[in-house]
Amino acid sequence: MDAIATRGRVRVEQAQKRVRVMLGGVVVADTTDALYVWEGPHYPQYYLPGADVTPGALKETATTSHSPSRGTARHYSVHGGDRVAEDAAWCYAESPIEALRDRIRFDWGAMEAWFEEDEEVFVHPRNPYTRVDILRASRPVRIEVAGEVVAETTHPTFLFETGLPRRTYVPKLDVRMDLLDPTDTSTMCPYKGTARYWSVRAGAEVHADLAWSYDAPFRESAPIAGLVAFFDEKVDVYVDGALQPRPKTPFS
Repeated sequence: MDAIATRGRVRVEQAQKRVRVMLGGVVVADTTDALYVWEGPHYPQYYLPGADVTPGALKETATTSHSPSRGTARHYSVHGGDRVAEDAAWCYAESPIEALRDRIRFDWGAMEAWFEEDEEVFVHPRNPYTRVDILRASRPVRIEVAGEVVAETTHPTFLFETGLPRRTYVPKLDVRMDLLDPTDTSTMCPYKGTARYWSVRAGAEVHADLAWSYDAPFRESAPIAGLVAFFDEKVDVYVDGALQPRPKTPFS
């Protein structure tokens, strides 16, 4: 798909999906003319035509904000059902990027739900340039924490996600689950779903939130359901007997 506009780090492209936004149990925006706007490098946000916002859903506030690339935005409270999200939408009516001028940007987290076509999506819009490949393998894998083997398998599942290091998922039967203690931590991924975490007891220490699993991943990530992964940045991973380099990421 071709970019409509680029200014600095901002890239704008036409989305092909119907997008709906809900608040208070009602639809506050419904469009087939959404734009992807990359405000940062990793994933886009949706900008929706003002004409496709439900009448009465937006009430302008006194708040303004400024972006060096997008210009000055006027903010709106969003009204849906019996809920009000203050300053949760904004518009760059005089943006130097012409394609944004009649568009509304909703605060993703302040809304109740987002849908692409009829499927609910979470965290942020799914990047059309992100790919997730999940491949079963028969290569021997050993994972050590502080010199102690915590997982060893000949049935790994490798997950390759654009822009991230390879992740290795291991069947629970091949994990020392007696060394893992569940925590209250959970995270959500727009491509995989909700993960729960374990701390690992090894080397006379407790390594917090070092392992995770998706009990009920989204359809496209179903092959990793119930498998356990570890932060490669913090453990020693051996594949085919060879120690893998630890990747450098924000999780390091």
